[in-house]
Amino acid sequence: MSLNQSFSRRFFLKTTSFTAALAFIPKGVRSIYEEVKRFIVPSKDVIPLMVSINKKEYSIKADTRTTLLDLLREDLQLTGTKKGCDHGQCGACTVHIDGERALSCLTLAAMIPGKEITTIEGLSEGDKLHPMQEAFLECDGFQCGYCTPGQIMSAVSCVKEGHTGSVAEIKEFMSGNLCRCGAYNGIVESIQKVAK
Repeated sequence: MSLNQSFSRRFFLKTTSFTAALAFIPKGVRSIYEEVKRFIVPSKDVIPLMVSINKKEYSIKADTRTTLLDLLREDLQLTGTKKGCDHGQCGACTVHIDGERALSCLTLAAMIPGKEITTIEGLSEGDKLHPMQEAFLECDGFQCGYCTPGQIMSAVSCVKEGHTGSVAEIKEFMSGNLCRCGAYNGIVESIQKVAK
């Protein structure tokens, strides 16, 4: 068998297979659309919310299933809070709710009216960085920076709640915040610096 015959046969098989597949796409797409349509939320499941984020009031409408993380990132464009695992396992989405650290990916937006939310954007005062933000810069408490907002929010709580008695205690408190780059030594050093 020559190369031309092999190429022609392969080309023929690919072309006919593709053409046959095209014949089924409209029906397949229609059935997928019908399945997805069942899960589209009707407008009655959208609720009005008055929320206080970084000492600013927002009046918005949100799906009852919207998480605080998606509300911050998608609706309010506060993208400092990062979406990591979206399952409450990495800590990248950590914010403060009434001064306590919380995972925004596991918090429904419908639960936050009447509470004060603080994100990484609200930690500094204008151009003046929070002491923890300054410490992270000085101690190299980050590498790629993706987890840094969540790390800083947890670190602030770590100091505020007095979990800075030893390196082991800091590591235990911060264990819910993962850093894939491995900047843990700088993070611990930053917390120790602020705690002093």
